[in-house]
Amino acid sequence: MTRPVVGFIGLGIMGRPMALNIRNAGYELHVYARRAESMQPLADAGAIPSDSPAAVAQAADVVFIMVSDTPDVESVLFGELGVASAAKAGQIVVDMSTISPVNTRDMAARLAALDIDMLDAPVSGGEVGAIAGTLSIMVGGNAAVFARVQPLFGVMGGNIVHIGDHGCGQVAKACNQITVAGAIAAVAEAMLFARKNGTDPYKVREALLGGFAGSKILEVHGKRMLDHNFQPGFKTALHQKDMDIVLDTARQIGLALPTSAMVAQFLNALVGSGDGELDSSAIVKVIEKMSQ
Repeated sequence: MTRPVVGFIGLGIMGRPMALNIRNAGYELHVYARRAESMQPLADAGAIPSDSPAAVAQAADVVFIMVSDTPDVESVLFGELGVASAAKAGQIVVDMSTISPVNTRDMAARLAALDIDMLDAPVSGGEVGAIAGTLSIMVGGNAAVFARVQPLFGVMGGNIVHIGDHGCGQVAKACNQITVAGAIAAVAEAMLFARKNGTDPYKVREALLGGFAGSKILEVHGKRMLDHNFQPGFKTALHQKDMDIVLDTARQIGLALPTSAMVAQFLNALVGSGDGELDSSAIVKVIEKMSQ
């Protein structure tokens, strides 16, 4: 695809730096967010603010969406003044939110009936990866459409994998969240085990990083746990939402995920206690309370 006009809807913690990377790469960029102040940093960089998702769709060849949950994507696409109300035949919609694989397939079919191509392309890497343009991007949809959008993915990510057909990107992201959630809980238990046994958990973490237990979760989240610094890289409330998607999808296909169910309860406890805005590494707080 030769230098498409790009649209970006959703300018939160992740969407804003992702959109900014597109603009800084020299693409004409039209943006929309529910709060006008969220669009200002992009406008300062030369992007064109819009007053609705429909206005973005009217201007752009490729429309990216990065919002919080399945109903939000549904509203952006098919609500009043949504993308579908103004999109053109042959247009491409790329949903980079983390939502239900089942709903994603339904949305892709509804857009296909309008001759609009859709890719699901959720990401991993957090705000740091979004700012640096090094996100891992997991893509579902038609391979030829993926190839057309790949230069834009390259502006936002480093590890970009076409997983398969519609919904497969969301399945891969669910797998990511299952793995991350379980690892966070395991690291929390390990750090608490060290402390309760009178052993310096900072030294234990240092030792484990050099062995088979070494991981990005131990490196980043382990440090957050030890310092009790839970400034969000990824909010507990969003991780809770993602695990709800995992467990709901598992229920629909008759799959048992006992570890995921347990960690989801930790996240529920955090949100219920008012800590939903903290980083999900705050799971350690729940486990600490259980051991008092």
